[in-house]
Amino acid sequence: MHVSAKTDYGLRALRVLAQRRPDLVTVETLSTAEGLPRKFVELILSDLRRAGLVFSRRGILGGYGLAVPPERITVGAVIRILDGPLDQHERRSGASTAGAATLAKVWTAATASLANVLDRTTLAHL
Repeated sequence: MHVSAKTDYGLRALRVLAQRRPDLVTVETLSTAEGLPRKFVELILSDLRRAGLVFSRRGILGGYGLAVPPERITVGAVIRILDGPLDQHERRSGASTAGAATLAKVWTAATASLANVLDRTTLAHL
């Protein structure tokens, strides 16, 4: 499985938010704590805010916080928010031969197993 930088950074930022909960955390603090590029973290947090996983507050005491308890945020959900469906290979696969159809079944089973693990692993586990 390929994990994009976007997903990796997003999960790392969410982990920091969970650790510092209920305090709000600035983008600068998130970037520094995990060695992440500030602009990229801002874009990721924007996606996570639109999805309802984080909230933001402006001002001197502002920052980002979790909008959902860490026990309810799964790794699978974060991946889907930031990178799209786990089964992207199925959309690319044009099973035109028996061999391709057989492999497509293997990829589907592997994706289902992976999704099961990712959907049972929460931010609280991390």
